[in-house]
Formats: sequence, structure tokens, C-alpha cells
Amino acid sequence: MNDVNTHKTDNTPKGIFKDSNFLWMIGGGAISMLGDQFTLIALPWLVLKMTGDTLILGIVLALISVPRALLILLGGAVVDRYSPKIVMMQTKYINTLLLGILSALIFYGKLELWMVYALALGLGISTAFSIPSGTSMLPRVVAPAQLQSANGIMLSVRQLTMFIGPVLAGLLIALFGTHEQGMINDAQGLAAAFFFDCFTYAFSAWTLSKVGMNNMTMPPGPAGHKPALLQSLTEGLRYCWNEKQLRSCFIYWSAIAFFIMGPIQIALPVMANQLSNSASALGLLAGSHGAGTLLGMALAGMKPNLRFGNLGRTILLVDLIVGILFIPMGLISASWQGAVILLSVGILGGFLHVAVFTWVQKQVPPNMIGRAMSMFMFIFMGIGPVSAAFTGWLLRGITIPQLFMGSGSLLILIVIMATQISPIARVTDKRAAA
Repeated sequence: MNDVNTHKTDNTPKGIFKDSNFLWMIGGGAISMLGDQFTLIALPWLVLKMTGDTLILGIVLALISVPRALLILLGGAVVDRYSPKIVMMQTKYINTLLLGILSALIFYGKLELWMVYALALGLGISTAFSIPSGTSMLPRVVAPAQLQSANGIMLSVRQLTMFIGPVLAGLLIALFGTHEQGMINDAQGLAAAFFFDCFTYAFSAWTLSKVGMNNMTMPPGPAGHKPALLQSLTEGLRYCWNEKQLRSCFIYWSAIAFFIMGPIQIALPVMANQLSNSASALGLLAGSHGAGTLLGMALAGMKPNLRFGNLGRTILLVDLIVGILFIPMGLISASWQGAVILLSVGILGGFLHVAVFTWVQKQVPPNMIGRAMSMFMFIFMGIGPVSAAFTGWLLRGITIPQLFMGSGSLLILIVIMATQISPIARVTDKRAAA
């Protein structure tokens, strides 16, 4: 099968909806992302129904997240070596098999805890390769002028599935749930949830087979030369470090992720408990942030050229505003006040996420895009848990108002320092000259 996309397309942002390659990719991707939410709900529920032990639940989740964080950089090197489409197809086949086995074991009452550990580990390893392949696909599928719109649509769809997926998963588990003697509670519902995700991987593998790849120009080199994986990984890290703008942005985003992700993940539940001692308050706060993120991503897709000067100044201005909004967050006295602030933070963050995601894809040469995008994703996947743990420890000694005031002030300070000592303010949407 020929993967090269040779048909003519409308290169305007709106022309993305006329591109059959993108439609095949977004169609299968949307179904697959929805299925992922079913597993995210069903797996913790399965472990708790089997054991009732939160420690075992933590181990199972760690078996997914730790290999993913450790191997994602290697995954980027594999993507650049073999092509994102090939790697993504293989991960979809593997996940189809793993989830099919898990569903069958639950349905027939043969599942044991060690099997859950093994299957969770397999899913974590597979995800370390599917993430860089997924983030490397779009630049090879759509025209450069369409890339930010395509990213905005894809990321917005992901955010939307995060809203509706858990609800549908819960309904499915409840609808098909069973309490028969000798079986895990809700066994049939859990089997149905995992089987649905299994089906979505198989379906998205079929849609992906319909996607053609653009014939992107690769840098000259010895014919057929492919460096060893370790050498390829080292070259990717060296490239990201030697590119001054890329290095500066990665360091800057690492600092931003550390001071923002932890307070949102850990402090919001504590704040909701203090405001009303009700899960509904947490739902309102988290939902407002999620809705804002979705709106911001949609805005980035509809207005890909919206900038305040250039991309670098837009990044700094948006982060400055987020820092200002964070400072009074800990002083709110009602849930609706926090919802308004978090809605605003979500809109700004969602817009910026699409913009910088697209910038990284455009900035690096085709043969480096898998490794660069895996580094970009590692920043958030690796720093997020560290930030959350640090925030939890910090809240033993300080109050919620002090946490948000400190985080907001540090964020403002980081923006000011970046303006003065880094090249971020000069970053443009155009690819830097070699």
C-alpha cells in the first residue's frame, strides 16, 4: 500500500474538512479516544472490585504511567526510525489484543491479579510508543497551513471525549453489571467496557490504514542509513538542547508545568472540601477548567493566526494573565467564583496548548519530529506527578491561599525573567532557519 498522499487539497484552515486523509484520521482517532476513557474508568473500578485495596490500585496505575514516562523518549526515536504510521498501527494491534484478552478473562471469570499487573504493564509500554507516533502523524497528513486548525480539532475532540467518555462508561458498566455469586461485582459491565475499547482500537486501526502520508522532505544522508536506537535517542536529545529557542521553550514550559499542574490537581479537591464539603463543588471547579480548555482549543482551531505580536509574546502574555488569575484563587468564598477563574484559565491554557503544540511540530525537521514531540510530552507526563506530590507535601505546612498566591507570583516572576534573559519573546510561528 502506498502511504504517500499526492492528492491536491485546499490549504486554507477551513479546507481541513475537505481533506479525506484528515477525516479518516479524526474519525478513527475520536472513536479510539472515547474508548480510552472507558478503560480509564473501568480499570480502577475493576481493581477495587477485585481487592478493595487502594495500594494495589496505585500499583496498577503505576504499572501504566511509569513505563510510559520512562520509555516515551525511546518511543520517539522508534517513531523517527520506522515512521509514525507504522508504529501507531502496531500499538493499535497490541492494545486490541491486550484489551480483548482482559475482557474475555473477566467475562469467563478467569481473571487473577497477576494478570491485571501484566496487562497494565503491557498497556503502559504500548502507550509510550503510541503517544509520540500520534503527535507526529498530523504534520505528515495535513498541509502546513492547516496544521494548527487540525491540532485544535484533534485536541478539542480529545477534551470532549474526556467529558462524555466517563459518563458513558459508567452507564455501560451499570447497565451490564452483574452480582452473580463467584464473580467480580459488575463483571459483565466491566467486560463490556473493556471490549468496547478493544473494538475502538481495531476500528481506528482500519481507519488509519486509509490515511495517506505526505512525502515530507528528509535531510540528506547515506542511503538506507538508520542509526542504532540509543544513538538516535542521543541525537534527539542533543538536537533539542542545541536548538536555542527549542531548549529555552522546553525549560520554560517545564517550570510552568511544575507551578501550575500541581495546584490544579491537588489543591482543587482540598479547596472544594473547604468551600462546601461536597463533591459537587469539585465537579463544578474541575468541569469549569475542562470546559474552558475545550473552548480555548476550539478557538485556536478557528483562529490559528490569532497572536499578540508574535507567538513568543503571546505565550508570555497568556502566562502572565494566568499568574495574575492564580493569585486570588485561594481567597474565593464560593464555588462559582473559582469556576469563573478556572474557566478563564482553561480558555487561555487550551488556546496556548494548541499553539505551542503546533509550533514544536513545525519547528523541527521531519526526521526529528518523533523525538522532539516525545520530549514535549515527557515534560508534562514526567513533571505532572512530581508537581502533584510536591504540592501535597507543601500543603502540610501552608494554606491554600498561600499556595495559590505563591504559585501565581512565581509564575509572574518566571514570565518576567523569560522576557529578559531568554529568546522566547522572539519566537515566531515560522520555522527557525537552519
